[in-house]
Amino acid sequence: MDGIVVFIAGPANVALQLGWPEVGYGVVESRVDSGKVTKHPFKRFRTTVGYLGIALLGNHTQRLAYRQAINEQHRQVRSTPDSPVKYNAFNRELQLWVASCIYYGTVDAFTRMHGPMTREEEAIVLRAGARIGTTLQVPQEMWHRTPEDFWAYWEEGIARVDIDQRVGDYQRGLMRMDILPVPLDRMLGPLHQWLNTGFLPEPVRDQLGLSWDGRDQQRHDRLLRTLGTISRPLPHVFRVFPMNAMMWNLEIRRRLGRPMV
Repeated sequence: MDGIVVFIAGPANVALQLGWPEVGYGVVESRVDSGKVTKHPFKRFRTTVGYLGIALLGNHTQRLAYRQAINEQHRQVRSTPDSPVKYNAFNRELQLWVASCIYYGTVDAFTRMHGPMTREEEAIVLRAGARIGTTLQVPQEMWHRTPEDFWAYWEEGIARVDIDQRVGDYQRGLMRMDILPVPLDRMLGPLHQWLNTGFLPEPVRDQLGLSWDGRDQQRHDRLLRTLGTISRPLPHVFRVFPMNAMMWNLEIRRRLGRPMV
C-alpha cells in the first residue's frame, strides 16, 4: 500500500465499512469516547494508521500486543436495547467485512496508481491481506481463498450496504472534514470530499447523495496515475509513510508500557 492513500482515501474506506448498518451503528453509537474521531481526530489517525502498519508490516509480537489493546476497546462496543440494529465488535463476520473493505481500498488505489495486477500477483496480495483481518478475530480459514472468491464476496457485500440518515450524516461529515476547526474545514473540506468520493463504488456514492460525473472520474484517474509515477521510484521507507511512522509510534508506546490505543 502506498502511504499517500491513507491521506486521500481514508474516510472513503470508512464510509464503505460503515455501509453495513451493524458496523455503522457500532461506530456512531460507540461509548468509547477516547477512540472517537469526532473528539480525538489525531489520536484516531495514529491508532488507525498504526493498525495498518502493524497488520501489514509488523511482527507477531506487535500484532498480538495491538490485538489485546484493541480488544479492550471493542469489549465496550455492543448494541443496546435501543439500538436500531444488533451489533458486537467481536462479530467475526463484521470484522471480515471491515478487513475486506480495507483490502478492496488497497487494491483499488494500487491498480489505479500503478496499473492492473496479474491474477498471480493479486493472489499473492490477497494472501498478504489476510493479516488485516487475522490481526484481530478473523481466523485464517474465513479469509478469501482466491481473488475470484473475494470479488464474489465483494459484490454480495456491496449489495448489503444500507445507509440511513444518521450514519450517512456521520460519513459525509468525515469526508467534509467537519472535525477540523473553522476555517480549516471550509478550506480543505471540498477537496477532501472530492478526493474521497472518487474512491467510492457507485452504489455507495448514490446512497450518500454524492455527485460524480465523467469529468470528475477523468480528473481523479489522472491524479492517481500522477501520484503513482511520483511514488514508484521512492525508497520503501518513504513510500509507505505514514504507516511505518505510526507503527513505530505504537511500538515505542508498547515498550514504554503506555497505552497503544
